[in-house]
Amino acid sequence: MTVHPSLQPYADAWTHSIEAISELVLPLTEGEWNRATPCPGWSVRDVVSHIIGIECEMLGDPRPIHTLPRDLRHVVDEFTRYMEVQVDVRRHHTAPEMTSELEYTVIRRARQLRNEKRDPSTTVRGPLGDQVTLEQALRLRAFDVWIHEQDLRTALGAPGNLDSPGAHVARDILLAGLPKVVAKKAGAPANSAIVLDVHGPLEFMRTVRVDAEGRGTLDSTPSLGPAVTLVMDWETYVRLAAGRVRPHAVADRVKTEGDPELADAILGAFSVTP
Repeated sequence: MTVHPSLQPYADAWTHSIEAISELVLPLTEGEWNRATPCPGWSVRDVVSHIIGIECEMLGDPRPIHTLPRDLRHVVDEFTRYMEVQVDVRRHHTAPEMTSELEYTVIRRARQLRNEKRDPSTTVRGPLGDQVTLEQALRLRAFDVWIHEQDLRTALGAPGNLDSPGAHVARDILLAGLPKVVAKKAGAPANSAIVLDVHGPLEFMRTVRVDAEGRGTLDSTPSLGPAVTLVMDWETYVRLAAGRVRPHAVADRVKTEGDPELADAILGAFSVTP
C-alpha cells in the first residue's frame, strides 16, 4: 500500500496490465515476437521494448546512447524519435533476452511503487523531459501499459481485460480529450451537443456541449437534441481514440445519427493520443 491512497488505483492498474503482458509474451516463439501490432510501425517485440524502456526511465536509469536508422517511416517528429530509441536499441534482442529484461524491470518497478512515499503532487520528469505530478505520471503509465496490452492482445489473437482496472483509467483519459476533438478539431457549431453512446465491457454515455464561444465541456447528462450521436462498442472506441484504426476500417461498428458531415469530421479527428 502506498502512503497516499490516491496513487493506489494507478499502481493496481499498472500491476494488473504489466503482469498480463508478462504472461502473454513468456511462451512466445521468436517468430511471434515479430508480429505486427496496431501500434504504427511496431511489432510485439517493439511494444515490449517500449514498455521496458519507459519503466527503466521511471526508475531513473540513463537513456541509451543510440543513433536511429534513417529509414523508419513511422518516426515523423521529435516525440516519435524520442520514443523510438528505447525500441530500436532492442530490435535484435532474442525472446529470452526480452522476457528476462521485462521480468527484471517489472520486479524493480513494483518494488519502487510499493516503497513510494512521495506526495502525489511531487513534480517528476515525464517521458519527454516535461514536468508532471507523480500522480499524473502513474496515471499515464497505467493508461499506456493497458493500451499496449491491448495492442499485444490484438496482434496475438488473445482478447481480454477490456474491463480491467487499466480499462477504467483509459476510459477517463480518452474521454478527457473528447471536448477538444469535437469543439476544436471537428469545429462543432456553437451551442450544439454531441452524444457518445458506448456499449460492451464498459458502458457509458457522455455529452460534449459546445458553448457560445466554441468551448467544449463533457458531462454525463443526456442531450434532447444532439447535432450528432455516435454509438459504438468499447473496443472500437478505444481503437479509434488511441489512433489504432481509421474510421473507414470500423465503419460497420459505428452507428451515427444527425449531421453526417459533422459526424465524419468528429470521427476523422477522434484520436487523442500522440
